[in-house]
Amino acid sequence: MNHVRLARLLALAAGLLDFGTGIGLVFLPAKILPLLRVPVPTDEALVYLRFVGAFVTAIGACYLLALVRGGVARLRTLFEFTLLFRFATGIFSGFAIARGWLALPWAGVAATDLALIVIQLWFLTKLQITDVSSSPSSSSH
Repeated sequence: MNHVRLARLLALAAGLLDFGTGIGLVFLPAKILPLLRVPVPTDEALVYLRFVGAFVTAIGACYLLALVRGGVARLRTLFEFTLLFRFATGIFSGFAIARGWLALPWAGVAATDLALIVIQLWFLTKLQITDVSSSPSSSSH
């Protein structure tokens, strides 16, 4: 299996995971959180969680849109773009758990985001090679 195909599978998996989780947090947070083994907060806090869910949905939609639009350049842009969101979410979640602001089960969020950073960085190096080797100007010399 080549790097582009694997990158597309990663984008599909991450996109579906984020999009589905985000939709769940927007519409059914009190049902989704127990599945993640996360305590359900008060009704007032659920409003903020729904707000966060909207952003998680949007990130998932970015992955899925890049797949629909196609091309290695779009995958590279997607992986570059989402690195910042993954980094912010992963670092904040880890810090919030360490401070006691979030329950330990939220570590799954931190671990997933930080792992995706590493994987996406790896794909960025591989897709750069693929992108450069397939460009028309590289074959003209």
